[in-house]
Amino acid sequence: MSVVGARPNFMKIAPFIRSIEKHNANSDKKIEHLLVHTGQHYDIRMSQKFFDELNIPPADIHLEIGSGTHAEQVGNTMIALEKVIRAHKPDWVIVVGDVNAVCAGSITAKKEHVNLAHIEAGLRSGDITMPEEVNRLVADRLADLLFTPDKISNENLLKEGVPPERIKFVGNIMIDTLENERHKAEKLNPDEIIRENILLQEQKIPQISPLNYIILTLHRPSNVDNKEIFSQIISFIKNEVSEKYPVLWPIHPRARKRLEEFGLWNEIVSFKNVLLLHPLGYHELLRLNMEAKMILTDSGGLQEEATVLGVPCLTLRWNTERPVTLKEYGGASVLVGNNVERIREEFYKTLAEERKPTRPELWDGHTAERIVDILVKYG
Repeated sequence: MSVVGARPNFMKIAPFIRSIEKHNANSDKKIEHLLVHTGQHYDIRMSQKFFDELNIPPADIHLEIGSGTHAEQVGNTMIALEKVIRAHKPDWVIVVGDVNAVCAGSITAKKEHVNLAHIEAGLRSGDITMPEEVNRLVADRLADLLFTPDKISNENLLKEGVPPERIKFVGNIMIDTLENERHKAEKLNPDEIIRENILLQEQKIPQISPLNYIILTLHRPSNVDNKEIFSQIISFIKNEVSEKYPVLWPIHPRARKRLEEFGLWNEIVSFKNVLLLHPLGYHELLRLNMEAKMILTDSGGLQEEATVLGVPCLTLRWNTERPVTLKEYGGASVLVGNNVERIREEFYKTLAEERKPTRPELWDGHTAERIVDILVKYG
């Protein structure tokens, strides 16, 4: 039984399901798989669109948890999931990543004495104020098998006292999706993506060409929930970034809500060279990322994508659970936090740099196959 809840999960569960189907087609020892969707992301642009384009089969069970505080989401998911686990009695519960569904799924599985596996185990930001960090710690403390994306994650788990035999270095499952979907993304037309997803029809579409635009994504509370911080970032985007290149901003519902609350929405829509887009599908955003001059983001997944694509990336966070994506480890990303002076310094420095695609060990598109092979051995 796999438990997913939000958009980052969907990109990771797609190759896992595909590998199960491949295994079942070639083996007498079949895996019966149930997909449980908690419904943390229930907006069609944030959820169903990803199921459709990544060919993820419809969830077998939909818990329809919806939004709420962290406690509400985790608590309601546990209540609903307990009934599902008792009814279906799975041998394994698989949780993926670090969303609230991971915390709820991990606790409920172990309360029900079910084996637990965590895909993307061992990531650590060192920042316990991040809800995702709490979810990771809970899952990794309880998991029977910990599937890690890189060797830094292995070291994190060993330092925490996880028995070595539970740690399985398998690579990054996100890159499985990138490699499987890259050819579909390449066929898309960037101009069409923009026209079909423009948020405000009255906005004039700037001229877009390869390496001549910048991608911006923001959704984390540390960047968008504080009016002063958010305002400063926006001013920098308007006064400096968009003076150099057009900025494409697929706007997250949380960021849009805060802009409206802070009275900044009307100011944003008046920016001439900042184009607001609806949340994009996986292929659409991948296509735009492929030819971006630079990515400014607080998303962990985009850090990973930028590393493999070689796109310079400014990560608007003070820490990262994915250090393997940073320049000092051979990646493409630089941590700049949300201090505008720091962002400005790295922005101008990065503009002059060449693209440098890199591929950490086992980021080869075959992670899900390794995970399925291991699970089959454990039975």
